[in-house]
Amino acid sequence: MDTATIGTMGVRDELNDLRMSEKTVPLYEHVKRFIKEEVDPMSVEFHKLGEGRAERFSYAPGQLELLDAVKQKAKDQGLWNFFLPDAETGEGLPNLDYAYIAAELGKNSLASECMNCAAPDTGNMEVLERVGTKAQKDKWLKPLLEGEIRSCFAMTEPHTACSDARNVRTQAILKDGNWVINGEKYYASGAGDPRCKIMIVMVQTDPDAQSHQQQSQILVPMDTPGVEVLGPMHVFGEDDAPHGHMHIRFTDVTVPEENILLGVGRGFEISQLRLGPGRIHHCMRSIGAAEKALDLMLERGMSRDAFGQPLIKLGGNQEKVSRARIEIEACRLMVLKAAKAMDVLGNKEARVWISMVKAMVPEKVCKIIDDAIQMHGATGVSQWTPLARMYTSQRTLRLADGPDEVHHMVVGRNEIGRMGMKGMTKK
Repeated sequence: MDTATIGTMGVRDELNDLRMSEKTVPLYEHVKRFIKEEVDPMSVEFHKLGEGRAERFSYAPGQLELLDAVKQKAKDQGLWNFFLPDAETGEGLPNLDYAYIAAELGKNSLASECMNCAAPDTGNMEVLERVGTKAQKDKWLKPLLEGEIRSCFAMTEPHTACSDARNVRTQAILKDGNWVINGEKYYASGAGDPRCKIMIVMVQTDPDAQSHQQQSQILVPMDTPGVEVLGPMHVFGEDDAPHGHMHIRFTDVTVPEENILLGVGRGFEISQLRLGPGRIHHCMRSIGAAEKALDLMLERGMSRDAFGQPLIKLGGNQEKVSRARIEIEACRLMVLKAAKAMDVLGNKEARVWISMVKAMVPEKVCKIIDDAIQMHGATGVSQWTPLARMYTSQRTLRLADGPDEVHHMVVGRNEIGRMGMKGMTKK
């Protein structure tokens, strides 16, 4: 057996070791206690205060005070910035360990923000941490790391298919030491929040360059003249206020030349930095959402009677519960494997694993939530349970960060290439 084969087997064995590291177990247990004792009770009061507020894209009196108090407790207890692998700015966790924690965060919609691990800030912070200049980090990364402000990422455009980022047409032209930006974006998630102070915007800076070097990413403060938030895009009829997925127009928006990230034509390169971890973070949290949906399904099915017996025993509902548990465990193993691949192989080499979970997990979780809705009857699609909002969130993930089809293309192309290499070896 040659050295290369031994090395391959060693990597394979390492990829299959999906245990949480011993040093992270106390942190994991701490996170679970904190969510149960602090986040869950606060969430009930937070949402109650927000009901019927006059201005949709604002917070009702007392809401942010509640949230900030729990955030401060989390920070004081060291439950902060888990998603960053750099020990100086984050907890220094491997992706595998963070996957276990993120699944717990996914059980409560406010848990991630309470511990400063909420999207889209996570991706933006990772980009700034990796490629930002000192000035960019001082101005934007520091307050984001402290949880003092929020941010958004603007890439998708209403008039072109941005699943292929080469189609981005919002233009940035360098003029007299400034970038002048014109164009239109929509589904800029988080841009509705009054605490959102900075955008990372994907723009076209050189239409004559090679296709993967035409785009750049530029920092644009939300209060820059010419930035016009036209309104929220609805998701299944909901505006998701105050977070929002906003429709934004850029008219002669002018920012300094030094606001560019990494350099001209390096937008695709930056996207690869953010979309590996960012995509899998969503999938990690989705496992928690699926667990929550299954719990709600069981509680409803065991507490309601129909036709002389508990709902859980009617119409194949036990099989639905069984399938939900099986799918959750299958998804969990896939997500852990993808996280471990990132730790062992690096984000670029782990891309096929990331695409596998991105294509698989939201689809399976949608089905689990849908079955939970069905168990609740009409209540399942109402405001009396979190299930309808959970469903829309998971369904949106099948489009966010690349549609299912793109991820299946990556996996399928990899398999075709693998078989092609086998054929070449046989010849």
